[in-house]
Amino acid sequence: MNKMTRIGRALYGVSILLILFSASGSRADSKHPPAHSIELNTATVEQLQQVPGIGPGTAKAIVNFREKSGPFQKIEDLLAIKGISKSRIEKMRPYLTLSPAGQKSP
Repeated sequence: MNKMTRIGRALYGVSILLILFSASGSRADSKHPPAHSIELNTATVEQLQQVPGIGPGTAKAIVNFREKSGPFQKIEDLLAIKGISKSRIEKMRPYLTLSPAGQKSP
């Protein structure tokens, strides 16, 4: 086997691997947003995970923070949670609602 054939096969193999990895990554990132907004102060871990930008760890952190600190007053209060940035909040904002403290959403 000549040198060009080996290089061609190696490049082909690398190309296949890149295609497989990129395809599997895009499936993991494609989340179907919830049909209705999620109430931040009453949502469960499972409900929060429906929101783009919220995975299992972040959902647990949100619920734990809420249990320790009380209800969120505004969406920006999520910045107090490690790993949540302003840009991440903007990604989540369309899918979150906040009822006034003490009220449950319908």
